[in-house]
Amino acid sequence: MKNPILRVVIYVVVLISPIAVFGQQDNLTASLNNRRLPVGTDEKIVTEGEKKEAKDKEEAKTTKEVKATKEDSVQTPKFTVNGYIDSYYFTNFNKPASRDNMGISGVGRGFDRRVDQFQLGMVQTVMKYTNKKSEMIADLAYGPSAQYGNYGNVPNFGSAYGYAIGNDVYTSVLIKQAYWKYNATDKLSFTMGQFGTHIGYELIEASLNYFYSINHTFNSGVPFYHTGLKGSYAFSDKVSLMLGVVNGFDYVNDNNRAKGVIGQLALAPTEHLTTYINFISTNESNADAQGKTPKGNFTLYDLNGVYTISDKFYIGYWFILGMQHGTLGTPGTFVPADGDVDKTKKWWGANLYFVYNTSDLFSIGLRAEHFNNDEGARGLRSYNSATETWAGTSASTLTLTGTFNLADGNLMIKPELRSDIFKKLGGAGLESSQQFMDSNGNFTKNSQTTLGVAAIYKF
Repeated sequence: MKNPILRVVIYVVVLISPIAVFGQQDNLTASLNNRRLPVGTDEKIVTEGEKKEAKDKEEAKTTKEVKATKEDSVQTPKFTVNGYIDSYYFTNFNKPASRDNMGISGVGRGFDRRVDQFQLGMVQTVMKYTNKKSEMIADLAYGPSAQYGNYGNVPNFGSAYGYAIGNDVYTSVLIKQAYWKYNATDKLSFTMGQFGTHIGYELIEASLNYFYSINHTFNSGVPFYHTGLKGSYAFSDKVSLMLGVVNGFDYVNDNNRAKGVIGQLALAPTEHLTTYINFISTNESNADAQGKTPKGNFTLYDLNGVYTISDKFYIGYWFILGMQHGTLGTPGTFVPADGDVDKTKKWWGANLYFVYNTSDLFSIGLRAEHFNNDEGARGLRSYNSATETWAGTSASTLTLTGTFNLADGNLMIKPELRSDIFKKLGGAGLESSQQFMDSNGNFTKNSQTTLGVAAIYKF
């Protein structure tokens, strides 16, 4: 291993690190007056029964009897199953001939891709086993959004006989997360397996996002999941730290011998403010014919959190800055839009979230986003039909979402209005070189507006 910094990090995480940590230990999470947990936290997978149990214990008086019950529940092994199903119906005012929201780049939307038809999103089933010192999660997903969320785990379509029986990639499509966690002490824990990324404010799970449609910053700007080892340490109920070593991001198999470094610093400086500072650095270039890893680097910095103004109103924030040098690897070599792999390309995203709870029954939220990929590093791009070339682009979006909580909170109905505005390509002959399709099948629109409703049932 040529990188001495990476070598030190691996030794720290695997062998000795009393400070190598994974962000958001239970005691930190319990202290955060937050409406959501950031991506990749083990603690976000909680059953409805566990939520009720936690609420009952919080409201109970601190007596010897309650304390004994709590100790017994911690030591007694538990096996739980929970999850959700989601479905939606949206219409696109452009009336695209393709009946989808994807645009010329093919990544104009994340999971809510189809319009003017009822669609199933994802069926999630989370099996969770816990005892006093450890935890195991098997998070399985089915349906159209499952394969989008497990980007890179693509079955083999090349066989003349269809799917290859026993293909490890085929079965991996069903696994959204699968990992174990060992609590070495009350403050220190280790996690190994495939887990959702720690980066970002938004999540793959529709049941945990406030807004049903995911934004461009998440869909085109950040990783979805990692496979590796991470360690966590909670210094207090206000500060925790995570360091980890991973294959890279996404993709079921590693495409080279290089390993990536991930990290997160979680802060709760006040009762009302939570902040997460996230990081990843990795080389995702395909190994050459001799198995050697070419030069390359993918680095991403991330800042997100929540400021709670009152019991009814909170503001979320999320900012990223990414840099890519060289190519990204399997399942297909991914190069910048201009083909230049020697120059470092950058992208960034900025998001604000405003959510107001009018009552236990209804809340309303507004999301404002700007995602900039002008240098063409990521997949969200524009196409110039006159020169037959791809280039970077940028987008601004506004999303207005309401949430009706029915059936004791198990059923969420989310009406949503969203508008995306992209850079308009100017010049002669570029009338059909815009981002979005019209009703005649031509890409003449630089914006699109969708309106519809999603239904999510949690169990």
